[in-house]
Amino acid sequence: MNTNNKIKVPRKKGKSLFNRFVAWLHLWPSIVAGIILVVVSLSGTIIVYCDEIMDWMAGEAKYVNVPQNLQRVSSEVLKANFSKSNPGYDISEFVFFKDPKRSIRIRAFNPKGPKLAMVYADPYTGKILKKDESLQFFFVMAHFHASFLAGKTGGWIVALATIVFVISTITGLILWWPKKWNKTTRQASFTIKWKARFKRFNYDLHNVYGFYSLIVCFILGTTGLIIFFEPLMETTVKLTNGTTEHMMDTLPKMDSTKIAKDIIPFAYHILDKSEEKEVSIWNFERKKLGAYIFTSGKVGLKSIEHASINVYDSYTGKEINIDKKYLQHEKTENIVWQLHMGQWWGQLGKLSTFLAGIIATSLPITGFLIWWGRRKKKSPQKKKEIKNNHKHRAEAHHEQIT
Repeated sequence: MNTNNKIKVPRKKGKSLFNRFVAWLHLWPSIVAGIILVVVSLSGTIIVYCDEIMDWMAGEAKYVNVPQNLQRVSSEVLKANFSKSNPGYDISEFVFFKDPKRSIRIRAFNPKGPKLAMVYADPYTGKILKKDESLQFFFVMAHFHASFLAGKTGGWIVALATIVFVISTITGLILWWPKKWNKTTRQASFTIKWKARFKRFNYDLHNVYGFYSLIVCFILGTTGLIIFFEPLMETTVKLTNGTTEHMMDTLPKMDSTKIAKDIIPFAYHILDKSEEKEVSIWNFERKKLGAYIFTSGKVGLKSIEHASINVYDSYTGKEINIDKKYLQHEKTENIVWQLHMGQWWGQLGKLSTFLAGIIATSLPITGFLIWWGRRKKKSPQKKKEIKNNHKHRAEAHHEQIT
């Protein structure tokens, strides 16, 4: 027997334990949460341009004829006209515009519905110009995005899926990162082979587009978690030198023995002295506070670009100075919502968020197809490997006994 010529069977170098764990963490939680993530991402993507769509839906009702004297009606006349033309509805928000040709935008809701609408009114005559109910669609989409319209239970399901999504962005970057940087790996990591076979094309869609959208997807996921988990929001506020107490808790309360001043002169006074073109006030706050809180900036459904707050005593008309820590609280919450809604960099921010939303919707699908394709060919491949190993061992054994 010849013992000097042993044949060693070559062994393929396996992945490290860390890489195997990262691959597992990227794959299996995403497989489980895949359908949820598709629905959440798609509904969130639909919401991104809600402000622009509703602005377009307003049509001619956005503009009015401007009289020479520029005399505006009072908010009491405006509310009376609103109630008459929209029975059962209440006002949640007024938005006033710097442009004298712009109508007043009223966000309305029906407590028994619930139904939402945008109502447009002439600031000079008080006439109700249009009631647009497209807001209801975006309201449903927003709650579907946040909780599948299933209350707290749905909210927790979405939150857990979002945690998986955030983890998958981190693990995806680790898996995407090439072991060596050269021309071939750069081309494979940053470009898509559009003419490749479906499996390679699908892999490129997942790998390349996943990388390009990674930062925005990570921001969308983390801000979503901050919004859902109140302790995270409080921590974020504290880290930005804000207080967890709300500004409204420090303001004067409503006094039914006093007569509040009209809000409309305040709104247009703020617009006249400010560079911002829009100012908003929430109507429900007026019903419990003895102060008016105006926020100027570009007013969206959930956040305001370049937000600036002015507060007035509703009975004396004097401006109330607010401590910076309370203003920082409001600013931080608004920034979190801006980042989540894509309102953080004008139209470029919205476009980035919209494209990232489309990619995020596709990632669970392309990822599943990659896994399914490998799963189908795994069994024959293993059989071939076992057969080859048996062959090598047989040859080695034959060599040894001869």
